Amino acid sequence: MRASPNNGGVSRRVLFLYNEHLATEALLGEAFVDQGFDVDTFTVVPAERRDSPAGDVVFPDPTGYDVLVPLGATWPVYDEALQATWVSAEIAMVRAAAAAGVALLGVCFGGQLLAQAFGGSVSRAPVSEIGWYELHTNDPDLVPAGPWFQWHHDRWTLPPGAVEVARTANASQAFVLGRALALQFHPEVDRALLELWLPTEADGELAAVGLTPDELRSQTDKFTDPSRVRQLVRNFVDRIVRQPCPSS
Repeated sequence: MRASPNNGGVSRRVLFLYNEHLATEALLGEAFVDQGFDVDTFTVVPAERRDSPAGDVVFPDPTGYDVLVPLGATWPVYDEALQATWVSAEIAMVRAAAAAGVALLGVCFGGQLLAQAFGGSVSRAPVSEIGWYELHTNDPDLVPAGPWFQWHHDRWTLPPGAVEVARTANASQAFVLGRALALQFHPEVDRALLELWLPTEADGELAAVGLTPDELRSQTDKFTDPSRVRQLVRNFVDRIVRQPCPSS
């Protein structure tokens, strides 16, 4: 656990779910610590299972946390083998968290999982998005315009009752539903995290969108902005985490 030095005697806890061992919280962890949170992590698919990720997982009780953050993954949410094992268990976990009033922040795969958990759908997108993209945001006081990092091939349809907050021309990028904020983009990415991801690139994945690894590195050096990530997390905490629970 990473402890916040600024919690003023009031302990708040965030749990990051590493759906894949390389998909860590990076800049998001620092931003939550700045907001007074203690950080815990839970690895769903460890490194030794990356090539065969299906398998049963016993998830921790989410009700001991103020915020739950499912992070990214290489595989699609709708993969049948994963659906039959830990994806269905993780969906049950986020539903239990929501029912208990725990705030949710889903990132890429995690955002798609929230969409599916609450009645939306996820499918292959006609256009993959990899690199740094500007967003059209309807609520810049919640989701700033960016640019934000993308690396995804799927997209969601909104769950019933969800309000879309941001999008690109190709896909919905953020929605709010109760005490949940789903993001299609990756606010956590910095150069160090990108360097962990680049060796896992599938053949031709970057070339298909007109990028080389060095161009993606250059974009990341140019556009990474920890202050924008801190603003996003501050907005999330102020607007969603601190709002009264529906049952209160």
